[in-house]
Amino acid sequence: MGRRRSFQVGGNALAVVLRAWARPIVLIFLILVLLTFGTVVAVFAWPQPPTASVSGTVTDASGPVAGALVRVQTTANHTYTDERGGFTIEGVSTAENVTLVAWAEGYIFGWTEASGGEEQVSIELHPHNRVDNAVYDWETSENCGECHPSYTEWRLDAHSQSAVNVRFLTMYNGTDIEGNRSRNSNYDTGLPRTRDPDDPYFGPGFKVDFPKRDGNCAACHTPMASKLDADNSCGWNGCHMQETSDASDELPDGVSPNEAVGVAAEGISCDFCHKIGAVNFYTDTVLPDPAMPGILSLTLYRPKSGEDLLMGTVDDVSRPKDSFNQLHRESAFCAACHFGVNDTTEIYNSYGEWLESPYSDPGTGQTCQNCHMPEAPRLTSRMESLVQTVAWLERTSGRTLPAGLGKLAEQSQRSYFVYPEKGGLFRELDQIHSHQMPGASDEKFLRSAISLESNSEINGAEIVVNTVVRNTGAGHHYPTGSPLRQVLLVVRATDGGGRELALVEGELLPEWAGDVAGSAGQAYAKILRDTLTGEEPTFSHWRLVELVEDTRIPALSSRAGSFRFALPDDDNGLGDDDINIEVKLIFRRAFQQLQEWKGWTDPDILLASDELLIAAGSKDDR
Repeated sequence: MGRRRSFQVGGNALAVVLRAWARPIVLIFLILVLLTFGTVVAVFAWPQPPTASVSGTVTDASGPVAGALVRVQTTANHTYTDERGGFTIEGVSTAENVTLVAWAEGYIFGWTEASGGEEQVSIELHPHNRVDNAVYDWETSENCGECHPSYTEWRLDAHSQSAVNVRFLTMYNGTDIEGNRSRNSNYDTGLPRTRDPDDPYFGPGFKVDFPKRDGNCAACHTPMASKLDADNSCGWNGCHMQETSDASDELPDGVSPNEAVGVAAEGISCDFCHKIGAVNFYTDTVLPDPAMPGILSLTLYRPKSGEDLLMGTVDDVSRPKDSFNQLHRESAFCAACHFGVNDTTEIYNSYGEWLESPYSDPGTGQTCQNCHMPEAPRLTSRMESLVQTVAWLERTSGRTLPAGLGKLAEQSQRSYFVYPEKGGLFRELDQIHSHQMPGASDEKFLRSAISLESNSEINGAEIVVNTVVRNTGAGHHYPTGSPLRQVLLVVRATDGGGRELALVEGELLPEWAGDVAGSAGQAYAKILRDTLTGEEPTFSHWRLVELVEDTRIPALSSRAGSFRFALPDDDNGLGDDDINIEVKLIFRRAFQQLQEWKGWTDPDILLASDELLIAAGSKDDR
């Protein structure tokens, strides 16, 4: 009775508290409902300004421009000019001026102010430069940050670090992170010396193998480190020995990543990407020329002194010297530097892997930008929910909101290009993309693209652990990019005392897996062999190498595994313990041995894990 009475008293007290709070909560809820209802009614009932069509022509210095896009700035309202350069746009407000922006291939934007009812609007287009100026002085990205919110994102992106990345530089120079350098290998002579175990070794390096050549690493990592033409394959490939270049007036010096200073040290800068006009593909193929890495497969439009040109993904910018480029919306934009071949061996090919995946289907797929430059709302206030609600109401109703309420989104939303205080315009979120470009260093991003499933069962005198690892979200192989990367599935079964059960059947992790070598599991990696020395896996991808195996997981594919462990022997007193099964999926930026040589400290990233328990009693059911 006491316990029951105590429960009843407690229940009454709780009811009193709830009743006390209920009144204001209900009142607030009713107020919110009324406000929401009132706002919706106001949106649909509010008198809308009258509209009318606007007509005009788009011309250049030679006359009418046919097929030019004409858009009411920041809206979906657009049309194209006819063969005489004429256009008509319906539904333009007669109460206030709007900005009409015109664009055609090869031109910078042109624009003018107009209101509904005007019939003789004229917009003049001017062509942008179509010849690359190799001696152009690159603009520092810091200048972009004065107006562009994307600058702070780019600073966190791997592209901004490509010239100073410690893994890249230590691999290029053959040093560790302290600057200690391995001895030259004599590889360039064709007779590489055998490494002496007693000789200090700090890992491989391009300059260890080719001390008198610069190689083509700069073509992707530091493309602003030289004033060479973008199509100068001799200089950007850096294949000539320095003595040869010095002795000839016609052979340029190679471009060394060690010479990336000033703006060049920014790696892949804002200015560099936004001056890419085209990517050049090998004849009759969908991939760049293997002999033309990075900048060599790009058409750049660097203007002459005193001029400027920036291209991007938005087609209605009213700013001098800007232009639209459809390429910047396509995966092909990434192809030049995300495809690499050494002789006839493919070293990395994230772009080609995407091409071969369902993601490249133009009807149902996704581009590189969809995942690596996703839509990124940027709000300068804490009113994000209200702003998005207002924007939704405007889109849904197709009507302009009352003054004040209708301006809320514009005042609170950071523009795609510039901050509001710098004159930025409100744009729909699908025009605003993150420039942080998450990749192999983003743990959350890595985890979002892979999944692990596991289960266990008793089968006679054995425990069977089944696993499935799926590439659920990467539009290319997992892992992709550098062949130094790997993913390791590690499966362990232990008794209650922590003693590991013997693996009866199933894959073992290879020797190169480092501290988990010999454990039950699977490795997902691209393994290359040095064709001259037989080293396997080789980390020196600039040497002549051959593919040994590629166990990475293609897009939307999976790898299944089955591992059989022997149950403890009851006669040894081990049969009464619970069995613990641990399944881990680990991502490594590089082979563990290489990390030790170089002094790299990138930790393993735990992508997923499962812990399974087989209780002692359940073993009796076998």
